[in-house]
Amino acid sequence: MHIKVERKNEFAILFLDRPKVNALNHDMIKEMRVVVAQLQKDDSVRGVIIGGRPNYFSAGLDLIELSGYDLEGITAFWQDFIGMMVDLIKFPKPTIAAIGGYSPAGGAVIAVTCDYRFMTEGDHYHIGLNEVSVGISINEPIFRSYSFWLGEQKAYHAMMEGKLFSPKEALAVGLVDALFPQEELLERAEEKMKQLLRADDHTLQNTKMALRSAWIRVISQDMEADIAARSARWMEPESQRRIAQILGSLKRSK
Repeated sequence: MHIKVERKNEFAILFLDRPKVNALNHDMIKEMRVVVAQLQKDDSVRGVIIGGRPNYFSAGLDLIELSGYDLEGITAFWQDFIGMMVDLIKFPKPTIAAIGGYSPAGGAVIAVTCDYRFMTEGDHYHIGLNEVSVGISINEPIFRSYSFWLGEQKAYHAMMEGKLFSPKEALAVGLVDALFPQEELLERAEEKMKQLLRADDHTLQNTKMALRSAWIRVISQDMEADIAARSARWMEPESQRRIAQILGSLKRSK
């Protein structure tokens, strides 16, 4: 099990919990989708906080495992990864990301689906959609998800450059909403959730869906062609060489 759920009085805390750095593989993504669906159906859960492991919200995609997937496997992965993103964006209950450390790429995708993002302080941490720097193409739904918070110009430039933001930089551009010491992060997220839940569920959820309506229209498009092209590109020798280079640099940096 890579997802843990802690029940509070009126909300739940969903913890990403895959050793060592919460790298996202297919099993974790599928489990995430199941848990999110369960929490959406559970009327006793009025909101959800998403947290991670100490120092790592999520290090992004598990390139070591994904590099071994065949075409069928990587296609299934992208279908569920995009599906998870859509599930979270359409999730009607309030969500808060408690980002306790590193959150590049796939970790940032999860974070930007949330209504609020609280991040731990620390200049050595970073967050952002740096897919271009690792050879993964950005599609329109991911761009629209990023620009929903950053604005189109900042999102455009950051994605083209594969930029990662420090917590202070992320706060300045609107990628995160507040910074807290590590030991206060979850407590502050819980305080915010309790504040949100003072409103009645009907009003809160309808307002959230109205605010996200244009965003939801974009991410609801048929993405099968994009997934097929993305998967085919992943299997090309050039892409496999680039992934091998990245994995080699990661091993050397340990």
